[in-house]
Amino acid sequence: MKAQPQASHFIDGEYVEDTDGTVIESIYPATGEVIARLHAATPQIIEKAIASAKRAQKEWASWSPAARGRVLKKAAEIMRERNRELSELETLDTGKPIQETIVADPSSGADSFEFFGGIIATAMNGSQIPLGGDWAYTKRVPLGVVVGIGAWNYPQQIACWKGAPALAAGNAMVFKPSEVTPLGALKIAEILIEAGAPKGVYNVIQGDRETGPLLVSHPDVAKVSLTGSVPTGRKVAGAAASQLKHVTMELGGKSPLVVFDDADVDSAISGAMLGNFYSTGQVCSNGTRVFVHKAIKETFLTRLKARTEAIVIGDPQDEATQMGPMVSLAQREKVLSYIDKGKAEGATLVTGGGIPNSVTGEGFYIQPTVFADVTDDMTIAREEIFGPVMCVLDFEDEAEVIERANATEFGLSAGVFTADFSRAHRVVDQLEAGTLWINTYNLCPVEIPFGGSKQSGFGRENSAAALEHYSELKTVYVGMGKCEAPY
Repeated sequence: MKAQPQASHFIDGEYVEDTDGTVIESIYPATGEVIARLHAATPQIIEKAIASAKRAQKEWASWSPAARGRVLKKAAEIMRERNRELSELETLDTGKPIQETIVADPSSGADSFEFFGGIIATAMNGSQIPLGGDWAYTKRVPLGVVVGIGAWNYPQQIACWKGAPALAAGNAMVFKPSEVTPLGALKIAEILIEAGAPKGVYNVIQGDRETGPLLVSHPDVAKVSLTGSVPTGRKVAGAAASQLKHVTMELGGKSPLVVFDDADVDSAISGAMLGNFYSTGQVCSNGTRVFVHKAIKETFLTRLKARTEAIVIGDPQDEATQMGPMVSLAQREKVLSYIDKGKAEGATLVTGGGIPNSVTGEGFYIQPTVFADVTDDMTIAREEIFGPVMCVLDFEDEAEVIERANATEFGLSAGVFTADFSRAHRVVDQLEAGTLWINTYNLCPVEIPFGGSKQSGFGRENSAAALEHYSELKTVYVGMGKCEAPY
């Protein structure tokens, strides 16, 4: 099984290699097999990519918004035509089941290109301001060269979620995927060129921990958009702030999901499972602290246990498989260490907690895991695990659960399940998070803004709001009479 790309980087409309860069091995998580070998960008590759983007951005920005929009919509069309091929590559890259990638990964990237391609002709209009005899107007203008730094859980989606608004607004992008999942973004870059984008408008370079700082600190970079962990976000935001660069930070979470006693129990269990087990739990917005009212706790746990143990774990390329492996051995070991902490600190293991017997070989599989009787001070209730580990906590009082839900440095997402819509809106108004759901969980269509508060980041991805983070306002005052001075 091989997925070797033509070369490691895609710059100025073509594949580029520099074997002096550190070797990056792309490993298929279901078997542990090396399926591609690439090279991290050398300083020369970084300079080449940024210079290409800087040159191309001026041409691209001169195009009308409608013309840029046509390119993005064409890219969306191509992605949909190749959805199966792109989904299979995403499965190799991440280990996620094909039944998931085929509906959630390249298709959501295509949605992003289509959405921003469709709204850009009118979304960046300015305003006219009457000032008596004089007047002024405003316009939104691109920032220039934007760096996108992706995470490994949704590599193709993130490449598009960052690229679509950036390109729509007239910027050029240099995108660095995670070294764990280096393959998908190269195909996105190919497709954009095929769709008619100028060479250099969207470049992809591979890299490791040393590559990011070189991109962030480059004087020709105007903005950095990162999806990653809170510690990484702090470093990147600090480095960008030292040079007054624009930033968007989409970081981690430890999100609360509150299930009241009047909720539809099966619906709430579905929401909790989507918010903990989809993508093998490797989703930043996951509702990993599930607060369940004591009156329905036993019913909730009994049904949850049965449904969790029925999840089909296996070969990600088999369409019957519902859960694949973790993305890497290191990530599995990290999650298993958190499971050990949960047991040691007194949480009740309801199900899971180890490596499934249903799979063989060297893949990075782990059982979907549920802990009950979790308390707020336990490590598994405080720290982001980023794996299929659900923590169920008890509560009785609305005010109490709101206070406990907010007692975290994170503020990415939250959810509420209840039949009382007055209570639902009252509670979400008090939960400290950027993206919230009522009676569902983890749905992120491109039409709505996505992003966090507190230590979970700032700025928004998706929706027309994202364009504000990839452009800046220019104000022009127009004097209609003679200019006079008092001296």
